[in-house]
Amino acid sequence: MNEIEQRAFLLHARPYQDHNCIVELLTEFDGKVSAIAYIGKGNKSNKKALLQPFRPLNVLLKGRNALKNLSRVEANQKSLNISGDSLFSGFYLNELLVRLLTEQHPCDELFHHYRQSLQALTTSQPLEKILRCFEMTLLTELGVLFDFSKLNEFSLLKQQDEQGFTLDTHVELVCFSAELGFIPVLNKQQLPCYTATYSVNHLLAIADQCLDNAAVMYTYKRLMRQIINGLLGNKPLNSRKLFK
Repeated sequence: MNEIEQRAFLLHARPYQDHNCIVELLTEFDGKVSAIAYIGKGNKSNKKALLQPFRPLNVLLKGRNALKNLSRVEANQKSLNISGDSLFSGFYLNELLVRLLTEQHPCDELFHHYRQSLQALTTSQPLEKILRCFEMTLLTELGVLFDFSKLNEFSLLKQQDEQGFTLDTHVELVCFSAELGFIPVLNKQQLPCYTATYSVNHLLAIADQCLDNAAVMYTYKRLMRQIINGLLGNKPLNSRKLFK
């Protein structure tokens, strides 16, 4: 890890010993980094005032251990004006990064997409689009593969009937496996009741970024939720409770 100044955002902070806290940062060059920050004794500490979510920062991190020292922190610009449901959405993005991103794994594209997503949360853009697109970028960074090109191959499959005749089968639904990707559903009745299925037409619209249809966006949300829940395991996200 290079000791150079870089842009960063605070994802989470918690107290640590006297007058310190442990901060989790998303940095431009080093990805997610945990560091000890000395914040001083009083509530008027300059560093404490700077270390707030959604404030663009410049930071200098030092140390050879996994837990770095926050040597210097400065404001890169004013805090982004995020409020209401947009604020809850920002906390959701932060918790996703804290929970799913590995430490010190460079991900500059994800950093820039996160910065753009926060900027979008200050506008009147639909929240669903902002969240879904960020989730897709994060999952791609984590190695989850979405081969939407396979969906065109599923549009007409060859299948044998009970008499052995080969029939053309039009596939309208698929399910998704993190290991195998999209899998055609030829007989929904043979699937376990808990298996989620998705419309091929909706997924093709998602691949083309045609996201103005409510049904397409609902499919997008269900797909992202299935994969993210699988990565999170049995511990749900606290930020989701804010939307309730």
